[in-house]
Amino acid sequence: MENKMFCFQCQETAGCKGCTQAGVCGKTPDVAGLQDLLVYVTKGIGEIAAKLRGESRDVPAEVNHLVTENLFMTITNANFDAAAIRSQVAHSLTMKAELLEQLAAKEGLSDAALWTAQEDAFAAKAALVGVLRTENEDVRSLRELITYGLKGLCAYMKHANALGQENVAIDAFVQATLAKLLDNTLDGGELTALAIETGKFGVDGMALLDKANTTAYGNPEITKVALGVRKNPGILISGHDLRDLEMLLEQTQDTGVDVYTHGEMLPAHYYPAFKKYPNFVGNYGNSWWKQKEEFEAFHGPILMTTNCVVLPKASYQDRLFTANAVGVSGCKHIEGDSSHKDFSEIIELAKSCPAPAELEQGELIGGFAHAQVFALADKVVEAVKSGAIKKFVVMAGCDGRIKSRDYYTEFAKALPKDTVILTAGCAKYRYIKLGLGDIGGIPRVLDAGQCNDSYSLALIALKLKEIFGLADINELPIVYNIAWYEQKAVIVLLALLSLGVKNIHLGPTLPAFLSPNVAKVLVDSFGIGGISDVASDIKAMLG
Repeated sequence: MENKMFCFQCQETAGCKGCTQAGVCGKTPDVAGLQDLLVYVTKGIGEIAAKLRGESRDVPAEVNHLVTENLFMTITNANFDAAAIRSQVAHSLTMKAELLEQLAAKEGLSDAALWTAQEDAFAAKAALVGVLRTENEDVRSLRELITYGLKGLCAYMKHANALGQENVAIDAFVQATLAKLLDNTLDGGELTALAIETGKFGVDGMALLDKANTTAYGNPEITKVALGVRKNPGILISGHDLRDLEMLLEQTQDTGVDVYTHGEMLPAHYYPAFKKYPNFVGNYGNSWWKQKEEFEAFHGPILMTTNCVVLPKASYQDRLFTANAVGVSGCKHIEGDSSHKDFSEIIELAKSCPAPAELEQGELIGGFAHAQVFALADKVVEAVKSGAIKKFVVMAGCDGRIKSRDYYTEFAKALPKDTVILTAGCAKYRYIKLGLGDIGGIPRVLDAGQCNDSYSLALIALKLKEIFGLADINELPIVYNIAWYEQKAVIVLLALLSLGVKNIHLGPTLPAFLSPNVAKVLVDSFGIGGISDVASDIKAMLG
């Protein structure tokens, strides 16, 4: 059967090989092609921007933000709206042409830098510029690994930019690296080094976002989050964008409408700044893949601020609103930027809807980002020295739909009682509600926050290395069993590798975009391995 598209950037890609007829995520070949084209055009922008910097010319912040936005739009489960992506390609071509005019030396530029066309030519070009067609599958593998890392990095940069934080060095690296991905002379060794360098800048990007979040909203603190519902109508906010949440909370004051978080927005409850809003009442539901049932049961409007949207059921499509890089055809998109978005339409709709149906009761506890754990350092160190805590198990990452992800629930249940789970990201929904108890008052599941807060987990490890006077981070009593799904998990993985972390178990499957040779390099150089069964893996990881 002739391939209508090709995409293998997420963990659930068809047959762990690639989606060729339609995306498992739900994207159509049309959308997949336009996303490929947007990435291609953005590589051209990166090449021109890198050359401008080589001529000691300034690159406008508008261009930096465009590159970030473009790559964010192509992350899995972010944008399914062909018209929106087509418009973004057209806008990017206009910006690229303006940049090109400023370049003094135009010799040697690639097709990606020079190509331009009207919208009626987009589909034909898209068919030619997808995943690299090359006889060298290792080069293709490394290029895609780097590309997906850049996508994840740009997602984090977008959130930092929304809170007024900039790092031009990261922007310059992203753009220069996009240009290098067009360079056919780079070999496997050079691309492997570039992948690890991407991880280094991933650490910098997560640090910038951590600074942005904590400067704006304070350091996360230990917090109990309600899981039940109240009798008021509500708005459900999902995704990762804390600035959108802030604006929504400001605009819902004294309206009689409650605000609930969903999915990756849960950790917003840990920030002190959001606790002043009396209508910010709790978390509703679980991770992203359960949203069809949970959004239907919520009854009120849903605001999706970032990726992790699932194509909606007809029963709630008119209640689903998107913002920023998110797009779903048939759903209302809220325009505006981080300075202002008008959520009045969502608020008015909420007033006319019934209160949410209750899914569960109780509460969960979180807020164990680096500052909070550092405050508990003496207690944690004493527990380690006394033997009360034998191991820390990092179980950060993403959740997903496939049945094999039950492994992570069973793994958490089977861990010895003297182990503590460090987590961040939506993978936590597999075990954070299990009631695994505590060790001397230290909860056995310490949730640092969103996927980007894997940075906190790295800082915690580095702090423990310092406290125990160890020469190597891998000498710590910490093991890694990380679930992945999309491209933000890729930049987290590369970031950990750049910090020297070894022997990471990655699952539920290894990425389809890793060729056998590239996978072997990761195994031989960094000890990366897959997962098998719970009993065997616990024995292998904990000894």
